[in-house]
Amino acid sequence: MINLNSKPFFHLSLLLLILFSSSTESLRFELKSSLTKCISEDIKSNSMTVGKYTIVNPNEGYPLPDSHRITVRVTSSHGNNYHYGDRVQSGQFAFAAAEAGDYMTCFWAVENKPEVTLTIDLEWKTGVAAKDWPNVAKKGQVDVMELELKKLQDTVTSIHDEMFFLREREEEMQELNRNTDNRMFWLSLLSLFICLSVAGLQLWHLKSFFEKKKLI
Repeated sequence: MINLNSKPFFHLSLLLLILFSSSTESLRFELKSSLTKCISEDIKSNSMTVGKYTIVNPNEGYPLPDSHRITVRVTSSHGNNYHYGDRVQSGQFAFAAAEAGDYMTCFWAVENKPEVTLTIDLEWKTGVAAKDWPNVAKKGQVDVMELELKKLQDTVTSIHDEMFFLREREEEMQELNRNTDNRMFWLSLLSLFICLSVAGLQLWHLKSFFEKKKLI
């Protein structure tokens, strides 16, 4: 029997809760002039998401050259726009997802001659990870324990919503499997009927042929 009061189990559970309920994507990638690169993130409805992007300065201490500019657009799987930056060197976005699905952040490098290669830093957070907890603590004037409790409460709420979301996905997959099995059953019967029909026609044709040749 597992001892729920043991500290290792508590810390492990807390770590699993936090990892499971939030998503943080921080990456660096290269983008050549006139090319486009898109990054997607699966976000639940009503989830908070924040992102920050910037072009890495190849020459620290000097301003970025004018050729180092990008156009950025954030869209949902339904084609709704949530952010647009035209010929910018950095920017950020924040919104609550109105619909569940894959959200796409696309970066397009402005065309330049000669061609240049840009290095872009992107930090994208969703769920509990997207909340600015230090500012929450300052505005609410809460102590460390209250802050941790608020984090845990939001984590549990996020996991609760995630479980319902996964249950809906599971029901959709089960329904899809049932429909697929049903269609495969009828397709198998149809294939068997066609095969038997073709075999019967072949036998009838051979019998007619042999009768005409007076072989039988």
